[in-house]
Amino acid sequence: MQKMLHYLKQVVLTVVNVHTGEEVEGKEDNPVKQQEHLKKQMDILAYRMKKLSAKQEHFIKKTAELKEKIRKKYDDMKRVLDEDMQITMCQLDMEQEAMERTTEENIEKCFQLIQDLEQQLSETTKQLDQDKAHDLDQIAETDRRIMETLKMTDPECFQMDEFKNEQLLCLIINLLLFIRSQVPVTKKLFQSYAQEVVLNPDSAHPKLIISTAGDLVTYTDTWQEVPENPSRFDTTLNVISLEGFKEGRNYWEVQVSDKTYWELGLTYPSIPRKGREEQCWLGRGPDSWCVEYFNGDYTAWHNGVPHELTHLTGRKFQRIGIFSSSYGGLVCFLGSDTMTPFYSFCVGTFTDALHQAVCPGHDNQGTNWKPLLICDASRSAPTL
Repeated sequence: MQKMLHYLKQVVLTVVNVHTGEEVEGKEDNPVKQQEHLKKQMDILAYRMKKLSAKQEHFIKKTAELKEKIRKKYDDMKRVLDEDMQITMCQLDMEQEAMERTTEENIEKCFQLIQDLEQQLSETTKQLDQDKAHDLDQIAETDRRIMETLKMTDPECFQMDEFKNEQLLCLIINLLLFIRSQVPVTKKLFQSYAQEVVLNPDSAHPKLIISTAGDLVTYTDTWQEVPENPSRFDTTLNVISLEGFKEGRNYWEVQVSDKTYWELGLTYPSIPRKGREEQCWLGRGPDSWCVEYFNGDYTAWHNGVPHELTHLTGRKFQRIGIFSSSYGGLVCFLGSDTMTPFYSFCVGTFTDALHQAVCPGHDNQGTNWKPLLICDASRSAPTL
């Protein structure tokens, strides 16, 4: 090794001499020595290549280890994003299905329009060839190139930045944690539309107890002594919100944990409230929309038409979310724990103010005594 280093030093000096124009004794006029000199230079370069190959293998191994760690984190992120994508796609699919049910007569026209737009989009996205000229004209003397090569290829100049790699891994982990904190995006979106809901005790059936804050409704077997008024439901176990809304977007959530029977929805103030008329029930008339849960089965109702939600059979949710938008008349129901889509109605245009409506249901043979709680929809439910 010492001889190699000594010779390397001599080669460098020779290169410097040649580069500076000084004569190298005995080489310019002796072809044999020139050949020996070039062969030794080749040996030095071959040795350097061997060292570089060893360093390359080290890099490959370390990089493979790092890539495997990062790949696992990206796989985790992909799973999170895929789950969020599925939630988002399901939400969009549900809304699309609602729109299709409402505008079935226009499907063919819309389909043709989409085809035309796709064709236009395809035509506008054709790529144009771009010529790129690169000036690679570089000339250097042979010995100077060798000197520069030896200088620039010193293996000790090539080190893996372990600290940087650890930082990179930490950033990936932090990114994963950040992504987890930001999904589902539909949850973040709906939370931005959250509105306070206060139940109107004057509309509550006499067997319903409304909390002072107007956010809790409890069924009781005892008929409450309450004043009679036109807004009170006297047969169905309903209560609606004090305030209604006509425009914009609205989102609210209700805690339904440990209950076996409930109905949640939206209604116009014109919903019938007296007697045993079927339209007094949520979703049984043209003035209201609801989802009903009874002994493990979910059913969406509007205008007396039931839609059995068999994809939810047996599933339990802590919170139910209801989203509505006056832009297109959309009413969406979902399990807000996991943002699981339930069902969507597309009304088109709301003709009156909408009120939130809840029915805690009867005691269902002692299995349904828990109250319904209006939650702060702007905040996520605590993770158990």
